[in-house]
Amino acid sequence: MMNNGAGSWMMGGMWLSSILFWILIIAGVVLIVRWLTERDGQVKISQAESPLNILKTRYAKGEIDKETFEAMKRDIGVRDNER
Repeated sequence: MMNNGAGSWMMGGMWLSSILFWILIIAGVVLIVRWLTERDGQVKISQAESPLNILKTRYAKGEIDKETFEAMKRDIGVRDNER
């Protein structure tokens, strides 16, 4: 009879550790899936969306003047032969 109390405590501990085990497994799977989808879904800058092309588009639309265009081009590190 005295051993029954210890046995029920151990069963409760096993039940709790089983639940914690499955929570960790599910959380691990979720984290791996999120990591894989974020890695594959990263935005890749295409040639059409490059900073220089965006700058050229803004200049062509008249949103910025020539001085601003040249200053911003220097800021993004574009040399004159990369046009």
